[in-house]
Amino acid sequence: MAPTKTTISNWDPILLLSQIFSMQTLHYLTLSIIVPPLLATFADTASLNYEGGAANVGMIMDWRQMAGRPTVIGMPIGERWWAWSGGRKIGYGIKEDQWDGRMDPTRGWIIAFCWLVACSADIYYLYKLVRRPRLILDFALTLVFNHLVLTTYYSAAIPTSLFFWLVLLGGAAISVIFAEQLCVKREMSEGLNVMPVRPEDLQVEEMEMGGLLPRID
Repeated sequence: MAPTKTTISNWDPILLLSQIFSMQTLHYLTLSIIVPPLLATFADTASLNYEGGAANVGMIMDWRQMAGRPTVIGMPIGERWWAWSGGRKIGYGIKEDQWDGRMDPTRGWIIAFCWLVACSADIYYLYKLVRRPRLILDFALTLVFNHLVLTTYYSAAIPTSLFFWLVLLGGAAISVIFAEQLCVKREMSEGLNVMPVRPEDLQVEEMEMGGLLPRID
């Protein structure tokens, strides 16, 4: 009777989910470290403070911030500005002479630059966490897909900005190309390592080869 062939599956859902969660967390952690100081230094202070400040989570999670589109509608009533978003009044109290309601174009470029920097950091995260070259593309696209879902939910609007899509896809391409190259180089270097031959191994091999020789009576 022929021996049955057993198939060993390498698919580990817990490991897979933990890697996805780790990649997403590290990506947003990198953004949360570099976005606030750069916005506080280079972006327009008046409009930035009106929308929650440089440390506002919307600066990362709202795609309209990167696209340079207004996230709230300022409606002047006397000396106050009433902020509306998604049909809801979310704030008021900014005087009319403090902000004219225009978006700061510099903010979008800063956030886009920070996104590309975070994607460059993802190269190291993919190299350490994912390791296998054939999975790099899957994890990079999963990160982009998850961000699209989260930013659509946060802003209550599907991303329609070409600039936003170019930045996202460009960042993913950077992560995939360089992370795959690093992982392939590591696999090649590990595959070329030759284990030293021990004397006892040679003796065992000679005994096995001797058993294959025909016996002469």
